[in-house]
Amino acid sequence: MTVRGPKTTPDLLHAVFDTIDEGIHVVDLNGYTIYYNKVAAQLDGVDASEVIHKHVLDVFPSLTKETSTLLQVIKHGTPIYYQKQQFANVRGVLIDTINTTMPIYQNNKMIGAVEISKNLSEIKKLSEKLVELQEQINKKDVPSKKVTSKNSTTFHFENIITNNDKLKHLKQMAAKVAKTTSPILIYGETGTGKELFVQSIHNASIRQKSPFIAQNCAAIPASLLESILFGTTKGSFTGAVERPGLFELAHNGTLFLDEINSMPIDLQAKLLRVIEDGIVRRIGGTKGIQCNVRIITAMNEHPTHCVEAARLRQDLFYRISVVSLHIPPLRERKEDIELLSTHFLKKYNERFGKTVNSIHKSVQTLFQQYNWPGNVRELEHTIESAMNVVEANIILEEHLPSHLSYSSPPVNRTSTSFRDEVEKFEKNLIEKAFQENNQNILQTAKTLNIPRQTLQYKMKKYRITK
Repeated sequence: MTVRGPKTTPDLLHAVFDTIDEGIHVVDLNGYTIYYNKVAAQLDGVDASEVIHKHVLDVFPSLTKETSTLLQVIKHGTPIYYQKQQFANVRGVLIDTINTTMPIYQNNKMIGAVEISKNLSEIKKLSEKLVELQEQINKKDVPSKKVTSKNSTTFHFENIITNNDKLKHLKQMAAKVAKTTSPILIYGETGTGKELFVQSIHNASIRQKSPFIAQNCAAIPASLLESILFGTTKGSFTGAVERPGLFELAHNGTLFLDEINSMPIDLQAKLLRVIEDGIVRRIGGTKGIQCNVRIITAMNEHPTHCVEAARLRQDLFYRISVVSLHIPPLRERKEDIELLSTHFLKKYNERFGKTVNSIHKSVQTLFQQYNWPGNVRELEHTIESAMNVVEANIILEEHLPSHLSYSSPPVNRTSTSFRDEVEKFEKNLIEKAFQENNQNILQTAKTLNIPRQTLQYKMKKYRITK
């Protein structure tokens, strides 16, 4: 980072930095603090007066020259991005942050380093509480009737109601693979009922009486997800305790990883290793722990698109998709809309103590015309919303949420889908660039600004050859 531009008074800069909701810590080349904003003081649990003009290691004695990101940047002159750090302040309070640390240059000479910090302490506490609750739930001395975990399974295949032939076939296939131990990948749009299938598979398997652990990979910061999955060893980092991860807690049961395409690529490599050999090593530990876990994963995008976009490792995709199930969106199985509407009507009659017995034909027509971007979940919420305001025994258009009651009928579709048109355009673009670059794959990839592996994958997909 180079300091340039018009001269600015220090008071003005301090006022600006104190309005930023991230901690800012600036040190000179000797490691002494020359600026420390209010948010940094709040994050670190100290007063600014205790830090200014003092050495980093004097204020944070649990750090060393090797573990302090500020001192490492000063030593090597290279930035450190999104580094998780745990340390104790002068009062012995443990602090968890994620930091970006950069050298400061003036006239091409390094004069210090700046660190921008975000607080992870509260998120980490919540994540650890989740693991502790899972551990308590899985103890043998806890009666099953007292288990109220969000991750306890309640759905079976009979709960998946449908008139759609494709979904009926999918249920039959899922019931068959439930009897095996192979990894399963379930993909489909948000709200299609992926977890319904996941829980049904677990409850139809020989693992039904063993733990079912579910974790959304997008719900926890990447820096904490590894310790949540694999556990920690006491002393592996400051304040670390001996704690099992979700793999250990799911031993002999099922581990469901939702939105796995949100998992960092480097962590995907570690996950692949664990799936391959069934051995977990806690963070900081050297001892391998054998875990017998069935892995079920899910994502709300097409997996090949995630592989192409480098958000899902190709080798991991092959491993977790031994069995692959695609849940179709509601707009592709509109014969289920009336069936599901009646089911939700009965459900909320019982819940709200009402006697609504029908849905007006105009509402049913609107339901058939609507595109349902939120799928079955949106349909259920629509019925629930109407049941809150209906007073008679029939749901009318006036009882529907405004965004749905005023939606216009969809434009007539042509026989060619949007995806077909996109793929046609993509194929033509690649063919043209391939010819213009004398059928040189590397040069074509550079022209299209995509990785060479991605180009080769697409050429194979569209059967483009020399």
